[in-house]
Amino acid sequence: MAVALALVFFWVPLEAEQGFLQKIFYVHVPLAIVSLCGFVVGGIFAIAHLRTRRQVWDYRSYVAIHTGLIFGVATLITGSIWAKGSWGHWWVWNEPTLVSFLIVFLLYATYQPLRFAIEDPERQARYASVFAVTAGAFVPLNFIAVRASTAYVHPRVLGATSNLPWQMALTFLVSLAGIALLFTTLCKYELTVKHTRAQLRALRRLAEQRAGTAASASPRPRARSAAPSVHATER
Repeated sequence: MAVALALVFFWVPLEAEQGFLQKIFYVHVPLAIVSLCGFVVGGIFAIAHLRTRRQVWDYRSYVAIHTGLIFGVATLITGSIWAKGSWGHWWVWNEPTLVSFLIVFLLYATYQPLRFAIEDPERQARYASVFAVTAGAFVPLNFIAVRASTAYVHPRVLGATSNLPWQMALTFLVSLAGIALLFTTLCKYELTVKHTRAQLRALRRLAEQRAGTAASASPRPRARSAAPSVHATER
């Protein structure tokens, strides 16, 4: 990320038409790409969970989609700023790339309410995995549909039609690598937290079971007689 910022602000040339505003491109586009890739990776992890029924794959799918949503929010914010400076509007509804990304984002925004509306952990993981697989298959289909669209205002960055100079292309790739590594690091941190919480819950249950076993095995104290003692009567 530090190398990418250094290249963006001190090395890459200014764009001829938009000038300094174009530099948001090196943040906005990598955020969008990594966010969509996170959704697809979440679907792949969900397939692994449905095949193996291992909870670790469900955790990985959830974390990938959750982090992808955070990056999606950042994509929409930076895209709106870029659209306002470039087109004079915060949002353009006739632009297929913007609208398609918003549709995908809103689709995945229903993932967490659907997941946590189910109380049973096994059913929760199974239904969430099915949703992740179905929505994950929609992401590449949506990308292909947008690429095939005729009304296309948004610039194409990847592919044979890209006309970026080599300095801009190199800076873009470094920024993409930095955003991808940031995504991976955040996912690893959240997975570590979830695994630690699961271990703490298991240790707490084990401690409660041992405490209950020890309490049931220990002899009960003999009940004291309710009759007054002889010394107390004499007094």
